[in-house]
Amino acid sequence: MKHKDISDAVLVNRYINGDEQSLSILIYRHKQKIYSFIYSKVFDKDITEDIFQDAFIKVIKNLKLGKYNEEGKFLPWVMRISHNLVIDHFRKSNRMPKFDNSGDFNIFTVLGDPAMNAEKRLIKEQVDCDLRRLIEELPEDQKDVLIMRMYKEMSFKEISQQTDVSINTALGRMRYALINLRKIIEEKNIVLSN
Repeated sequence: MKHKDISDAVLVNRYINGDEQSLSILIYRHKQKIYSFIYSKVFDKDITEDIFQDAFIKVIKNLKLGKYNEEGKFLPWVMRISHNLVIDHFRKSNRMPKFDNSGDFNIFTVLGDPAMNAEKRLIKEQVDCDLRRLIEELPEDQKDVLIMRMYKEMSFKEISQQTDVSINTALGRMRYALINLRKIIEEKNIVLSN
């Protein structure tokens, strides 16, 4: 029987019963989806690698302790673990809610409330996903500055050094990025709130 013909549930069972190779097959089978999901949230290859590895350490621990009971739902289970680790990562680094634009356009504070119920969390994730898609529409120089500032928490001094422009140019690009983002939101009639 070929690996692709063996279901996740059977592989999980085999792993629990001592077949280490079964876990390798599961990781290989789902690596791309899980890795892409994590990267789409953190935009950093090193952090993605770390979270991916932490997710599978948690998977192994839970399987060894007999805490897995979702037969046939291995991928959604690992995705949930990965998602929680992404949230933990942002909580630890306090990266999400920090931005203060001192204006009325403060869509970045939508993120980060640990007391959110499941519905609000889904809405927040959708807003975050929509926002990242809108950011992709910005001119490259503005998009770079916005991502460095918002998601990588770099200072304008660090941004100016990395992009090889003056601090004023970096500040200007950030200002134009926010103005253009607002225009895109208005043009597309998008509501970024619940």
